[in-house]
Amino acid sequence: MTIIFEERLSDSPYIETVMRGWTASEGSPIRPAEVHWHMVLARHSGDTRLLVVGPWTTAGATFYTEGAELLWIKFKLGAFMPHLPTRGFLDLETILPGAASQSFWLKGAAWQFPDYENVETFVKRLVQEEILVRDPIILAALQDQPQEMSARTLRHRFLQATGLTQSHIRQFERAQRAAALLREGVSILDTVEAVGYYDQPHLTRSLKQFIGHTPAQLLPEIKPESCHFIQDSILLPGYNTNVLTEIR
Repeated sequence: MTIIFEERLSDSPYIETVMRGWTASEGSPIRPAEVHWHMVLARHSGDTRLLVVGPWTTAGATFYTEGAELLWIKFKLGAFMPHLPTRGFLDLETILPGAASQSFWLKGAAWQFPDYENVETFVKRLVQEEILVRDPIILAALQDQPQEMSARTLRHRFLQATGLTQSHIRQFERAQRAAALLREGVSILDTVEAVGYYDQPHLTRSLKQFIGHTPAQLLPEIKPESCHFIQDSILLPGYNTNVLTEIR
């Protein structure tokens, strides 16, 4: 299958990235785990839906239909909706009810579907209406800044804001670093040492859980069908934009 994406960063303190794309063919690739949650706008055959998606605690298969138009809003760690606790949609895709052809219901009000250009305005309105909030402790803790609170309180803050523990997020990030090294051609044993795994079996278990492939499958000479992309950077005024084409 093939998916074409355009991606940009955001200046919003609530948004990690914004992506839009379309599916050129259908398929069921392996998607990696994810610690961020998303809002995803999907259009296909005249039907438009807005979904609240993830986080995904493990890698798994996903399905894409040919001809779908997609918009992803990836929220920063620490951003969450208090009336929809993140723990309530771990490993789930939840469709928000439609209000009309171009709107949906959220917390008792009808909202216009966002688009690629007005995502920041849409999210700013969510913040103004106190539907979306942010806990700055989350990113500070992940950056190893000291926190004047008990370990129990910090754990509660992570579970409230992300649905995950700090340990789970760090394990995911370590698996991402290991996968990146392997794709660059670093040997399996050197990757074990560089990223701090106990041994090769420990690395293998982690990558299968979070990335969906073994270390050997991620080495450059093997190209598993999955949600990995060839990236070609294109600079546009005011944006950090990428066009992404999936490896087939």
